[in-house]
Amino acid sequence: RARRMQQSLPPYEVLPAEVSMEELPRSTTVLLEEPPRPPRDHLVWSLFTTLYGNFCCLGLLAFIFSVKSRDRKVLGDYSGALSYGSTAKCLNIAALVINIVLVVIVVTVVALAVAGVIRSAQPPPYEQNPFFGPT
Repeated sequence: RARRMQQSLPPYEVLPAEVSMEELPRSTTVLLEEPPRPPRDHLVWSLFTTLYGNFCCLGLLAFIFSVKSRDRKVLGDYSGALSYGSTAKCLNIAALVINIVLVVIVVTVVALAVAGVIRSAQPPPYEQNPFFGPT
């Protein structure tokens, strides 16, 4: 156990008796850390979602959360900004997926209607209807 303690301590040199602390050069170490990157607020994405794909007001909600995220970021509350920005991102993704599905459904229905697979619900002409005949 004593051996482990000796290994865990950093190696220090004993200061010679003839050298005093005042004679040693003094230095200061300053560590500069980069400030944390501010969280993204997805404001532009939310604006486009609001204007072009506002299904069930998801785009408007995303825009509101993006503005809240930007306000929190300006105040320096990065955790609040991260939370609001994350919510805005999720709402934007949900609106995007719903809009893609709706576009695919509309394009499929139009393509089938043009191809003649989907016919209008009109009854056949009078002459061809077997239920209309002499009584």
